[in-house]
Amino acid sequence: MTHQPPPSPPEYPETPAQPPQPPQYPSPASHTAQYSAAPQHPIAPESPQPPACPTGTRPPAGPAPAEPPAYPTAAQPPTYPTAAQPPAYPTDTPQPGVTPPVPPPAAPRPSPAPGDPAHPHHIATDRGRVHISAQQRRTDATAVGNLLLYLPHFLCSLLVVGLLSLLFGDLGFLLVLAWLASGALVFHRPTESALARHLLRLRYPTPQERARLEPVWREVTARAGVEGRTYELWVEDSDHLNAVAAAGHIVGVTRFAMNELPNGELAAVMAHELGHHVGGHAWSSLLGYWYALPGRTAWRVLRTVTGVMFRISRAFSCFGVVFFGLFVGGLALATISSLYGLPLLILAMPYALAAVGRRAELRADQHAAALGFAPMLAAVLEKLHQQEERQVAAVTAAHGGVPVAESPVSRLLASHPDYYTRLHHLQPYLQPRG
Repeated sequence: MTHQPPPSPPEYPETPAQPPQPPQYPSPASHTAQYSAAPQHPIAPESPQPPACPTGTRPPAGPAPAEPPAYPTAAQPPTYPTAAQPPAYPTDTPQPGVTPPVPPPAAPRPSPAPGDPAHPHHIATDRGRVHISAQQRRTDATAVGNLLLYLPHFLCSLLVVGLLSLLFGDLGFLLVLAWLASGALVFHRPTESALARHLLRLRYPTPQERARLEPVWREVTARAGVEGRTYELWVEDSDHLNAVAAAGHIVGVTRFAMNELPNGELAAVMAHELGHHVGGHAWSSLLGYWYALPGRTAWRVLRTVTGVMFRISRAFSCFGVVFFGLFVGGLALATISSLYGLPLLILAMPYALAAVGRRAELRADQHAAALGFAPMLAAVLEKLHQQEERQVAAVTAAHGGVPVAESPVSRLLASHPDYYTRLHHLQPYLQPRG
């Protein structure tokens, strides 16, 4: 085999005479000075670029070659989510030291319209067979107590009518008998209509209003086992939430209650008024008021005459006032001694009648709740409470922002219990039954 000479090395341009300078690193003394000078960590100096050729010589100057794209190497693998490190999702458990983001407030959902079947207080009024109770009405303890409290008024009225009958001589007893028999007019339908129209300011409903009221009324009377055709439905042109049970057969609701309440809440209002009728509250109150009317009229006349006489007596200085006081005091003493203190009872009757009236309202609430209208009635009471608060705010604003406190006497004479008392008595019907 022929020996071949080794290949000559590749020719490179001549390198400068000076060898490449070794990289300069900071000395230990400089490290000590840097750590003592500032608490910050020293920045390591940049290491020199290694020579591109194995011979240690610098390549010729020229345009730098394009850098290849960076690919992940074994030393720096790409990071992918693994089973050990799942992606972080928001959880309900708050992380320690991390404040969870506050979600934006949700837009309020529009409440269903009163006539919308989706309303929570909407009830179905389609009913088939109806069971009618044998006992349509009763006279509960509240009605009996109301009649007993009107007894002093009745006796005073009888005295007044008896004094007036003396003017007719021998025919005076006919006046007394006619007055006693006049109480039957309370249950007379034409008389009831006249009272509803002229005293209570009610009117007959239109065909559209009757189509709104009658299905609800049928549902209420069907649950109560009452013949609904016994009663008459009337409407009051008012923008307030109210209803009334008058005489023996009248149930009236306001235009606001008829148009603005869901049919379930309207049924609760009508069931409350039906409770006044079946409990005897309506006819006993009207009958007592009717027989007390002559005595009330005589009292108003006497009070007016007494006020006129007092103003006249003031014209005669102190002597006239003393004489007037002695005259009125002697008349009152004679009246009390002859009537066994009956006038003193009459002075206390308004407070007792108001207390019985508040009890009757609670009984009517219980009647409506027993028919299944407790949640609807609670919603109606809430609306009534808000209406009263707006009225109080208006009165306070009219007095320059000074709140007007209710006197204890006005509380004793209130015809209805306060909102919290009525809601408290409804709690047994609002609790879920096991």
